[in-house]
Amino acid sequence: MTNRFLNLYNHDFARVAVGVPQCRVADPAFNAAQTIALARQADAQGAVLVAFPELGIPAYSCEDLFQQRALQDACDAALAEIVAASRELGAALIVGMPVRVQQRLFNCAVVIARGRIHGVVPKTYLPNYSEFYEARQFNAFDDAGVDHVTLLGHDVPFGALIFEAADQPLLRFHCEICEDVWVPVPPSSFAALAGATVLVNLSASNVVVGKSAYRHQLVAQQSARCLAAYLYTSAGQGESTTDLAWDGQALIYENGDMLAESERFASDSHLIVADIDLERLARERMHQTTFGVSVRRHAQEVERFRTIRVEVRVPRDVELPLARTIARFPYVPSDAQRRDERCHEVYNIQVQALMQRLASSNLQKVVIGVSGGLDSTHALLVCAKVMDRLGLPRTNILAYTMPGFATSERTLRQARELMEAVGCTAREIDIRPSCMQMLKDLDHPFARGEAVYDVTFENVQAGERTNHLFRLANHLGAIVIGTGDLSELALGWCTYGVGDHMSHYNVNASVPKTLIMHLVRWVAETGQLGGAASARPGKGGMAERAERAERAEKGGGKDPGKDVGQRRNVLIDILETEISPELVPGKANGAPEQRTEHFIGPYELQDFNLYYTLRFGYAPRKVAFLSWSAWHDASQGRWPDEGHLAHNAYDLVAIKRNLRIFLDRFFRTSQFKRSCVPNAPKVGTGGSLSPRGDWRAPSDSESVVWLADLDTVPDDPHA
Repeated sequence: MTNRFLNLYNHDFARVAVGVPQCRVADPAFNAAQTIALARQADAQGAVLVAFPELGIPAYSCEDLFQQRALQDACDAALAEIVAASRELGAALIVGMPVRVQQRLFNCAVVIARGRIHGVVPKTYLPNYSEFYEARQFNAFDDAGVDHVTLLGHDVPFGALIFEAADQPLLRFHCEICEDVWVPVPPSSFAALAGATVLVNLSASNVVVGKSAYRHQLVAQQSARCLAAYLYTSAGQGESTTDLAWDGQALIYENGDMLAESERFASDSHLIVADIDLERLARERMHQTTFGVSVRRHAQEVERFRTIRVEVRVPRDVELPLARTIARFPYVPSDAQRRDERCHEVYNIQVQALMQRLASSNLQKVVIGVSGGLDSTHALLVCAKVMDRLGLPRTNILAYTMPGFATSERTLRQARELMEAVGCTAREIDIRPSCMQMLKDLDHPFARGEAVYDVTFENVQAGERTNHLFRLANHLGAIVIGTGDLSELALGWCTYGVGDHMSHYNVNASVPKTLIMHLVRWVAETGQLGGAASARPGKGGMAERAERAERAEKGGGKDPGKDVGQRRNVLIDILETEISPELVPGKANGAPEQRTEHFIGPYELQDFNLYYTLRFGYAPRKVAFLSWSAWHDASQGRWPDEGHLAHNAYDLVAIKRNLRIFLDRFFRTSQFKRSCVPNAPKVGTGGSLSPRGDWRAPSDSESVVWLADLDTVPDDPHA
């Protein structure tokens, strides 16, 4: 069975490894044995590529011993041992050793797979400064003048090479050596333009204070700039410490994201393994069209590369789940500090964007509908901060709650309390009379006393609210602030035109529901709401807490901390309210009849589906694989909360069911709403759905190809 669902290779991932073997200086046989042992470990874990340090066969610190015939011959013998051992391995190995070419010596990476040497890549830049004297022993790449060398009696390619895995064509790797990545334009930059998706650096790299952090910067930036994975290995225990020390740092990055790092200063051989998403890299290059422009501009360098086919054994027919952690909430970092930074940045993007829109409109007031639900709450919080920053009173926020036929007592209470806490101008308009008039005009059964709650009944209410808001804005010299979020736009969960679909400016349109939940909590817990109606600029957050502490210490006046606590409680109550449009009357106890996630699926799953569909264009089969990897076990991985979220788990049947809802709504039924959305700021690289930005699509497309691909996903991941 070659298309097993629970196998990372069948979803265009590749497992790679970086080994740091313990070594002995000038003992190639020992070093080869250590290398072979790590290669076997990597192969047993399903890796198809393993990289080892620069000059790892003899040890980097041999210095003038590299010129000794006995050591050179011993390196060749050790290489023969590694080649022989590779016959039983599925992975390709990359080892470092000196190679003799026409009476000259080169510092090289040798690529081995399935009992063959597939190619040799010499080092391009030889450092000859500070503690480095490589030009004393070696020649540089440009001095070779040959494109093949004889090694172990075989003629093998030599020079600028890219190696392509025969059974995984997206796995195309290139080798460079240590100093090559420290120069202004590394050879791997051109290799990436020539199609290499995995860049491998065989390094020795002695350690000094601060060098580890700089390696991280180099590798992260090179992987991001090249839209590639980058494997970095360096020399460790056993290298000579005559004048230098070694920490054995190994790194694996993918497009700027660190996937794995070794323990530094380990006393024995060690290995790191990571799963690289090759499709992600290929799609990023396809999406970023300037990558293709760079290929054309550097055509002369690109054309120097030859592609060498490498026979590796890709283990497709076994169960091999991802070892890589897939975040359940791709829009919300699980790390608390990063999550706070994300919330701070998104919030300020929204605030700055609305400030500019008010300035360009020459207006100082906004109109907003407040439902007591999540989205309108966050939009109101953005409006409050805007008024504070502009030095305007929060009473310039003209907030209206508009109860209808299905408004619950809870959300109405929350809307009232929220408007009071913000200090805005709060008004309440009962839309039921005007809705009833509309229903009478339509001769709708509800107007005759029948309990008919169809889409017309729902949209009359949604439309009446928006109609009021626009006319109020005309009347009061303001603009209408939209509240609908990215998740709702993706699923078409909004009333088109004269409904929550429309506004003068929508601050939430590129913020997904799962992130809005954390934004509201962040505002609550960091005191961003600050003071009430007077809203003096600069008095929110830490400034407010400092003022409260000062007043409490002096013992005078009302403690504003009580107000802060009340505001926080209002926001927490809203967060704990079940999401509902409240357009259909409940049957008992005033509870809403409509539960949004019962119709369109859990937002936590649908935001996951949205991210990988919109950001990367993955096929449904891969989205389902990633979703199962993230969601099938609630006890695995980190959650982006401190106990606030329900720790849900979903089996593959549930994942498929909700992904089907998403695919049909996203591709078939909802694009016409997205084709004419109001202006809104883009907040993240996860994308927006504005037709003027990230997403342009026909309003009358079908979903059949996506649903057909989803049909290939089994109900049982182990099948």
